[in-house]
Amino acid sequence: MAQRLKLSLACWDYDRTRALADGSVVPDGIDLIHHTLPVEETFFRMLRYREFDAAEMSLSSYTVSLLKDSPFIAIPVFPSRMFRHSSIYVNANSGIEKPQDLIGRKIGTPEYQMTAPVWIRGILSDHYGVDAASVEYYCGGEEEPNRDEKLAITLPEKFHIHRIGPEQTLSQMLADGEIDALHTARKPSTMDSRPGTIRRLFPDYKEVEQAYYAETNIFPIMHTVVIRRDVYEAHRWVARALFKAFEEAKRRALENYFETAAMKYMLPWLVAHVEETIETFGKDWWAYGFAENRATLEVFLRIHHEQGLSARKLEPEELFAPECLESFKI
Repeated sequence: MAQRLKLSLACWDYDRTRALADGSVVPDGIDLIHHTLPVEETFFRMLRYREFDAAEMSLSSYTVSLLKDSPFIAIPVFPSRMFRHSSIYVNANSGIEKPQDLIGRKIGTPEYQMTAPVWIRGILSDHYGVDAASVEYYCGGEEEPNRDEKLAITLPEKFHIHRIGPEQTLSQMLADGEIDALHTARKPSTMDSRPGTIRRLFPDYKEVEQAYYAETNIFPIMHTVVIRRDVYEAHRWVARALFKAFEEAKRRALENYFETAAMKYMLPWLVAHVEETIETFGKDWWAYGFAENRATLEVFLRIHHEQGLSARKLEPEELFAPECLESFKI
């Protein structure tokens, strides 16, 4: 019997990856050691110390790493996607009523290289005329002080980045009016603890995000999955084996959304939401694969370069193991 390869994988607890975590989906030829970790911890440990053989990864930080020492190679699996119009928060007394009012303001962001703010800055630039270099950025921990960039970045001089103080948090600064707005992945806690001090720039964000999708056909990608390059170079077949396993885990998760005899999720109108989602996106609304996502990746790589995070504009093909660029049917 051929010996199976032991590989560690760090990934958050998603419905679409749960079959890999519980062992009901087993990648071909691989004994998977699954670590269920918060995304920030996974990214930090993988980028700083390369602790895992494979891991969920910030799409932006991965792109930054490719133009440094390129320690990883990705597969076209996207465990996290999210529209981000809902993730722009403003101080209620800032006088910011429309996107163009952000120009010249103080904008908080936990890390300039975070994928969510990259998409936010790109959307604001492409669709509202708010150039990424037209504001002052304040970076640091959102809820806890002293958050650093996961990877060191060097930006063109036109981008103005400031570190907040060692005792400050962006959530508190936004509520206090020390910054005017916040681009982030998580809702600031002070929006609930200090009601009335913070609001979303787009209160009707669902309608705005639906209009954005109708115009662009983009469902923004937040995270991908990377393999440590030394592991990949020693066992190139691993890329395809993991891709297939992630696809199968996602397929099983999708099946649960079509169960109507007894709903598996605690959402009263889930059936209606699924039907609405299919009408908008099609039956596989969370597509993996290269060809299916090439256009979205092209936009991301363009805005990543425009925002000074990549010295040259990468092509989508440069992100992924070549074994996963083509689709095949059995």
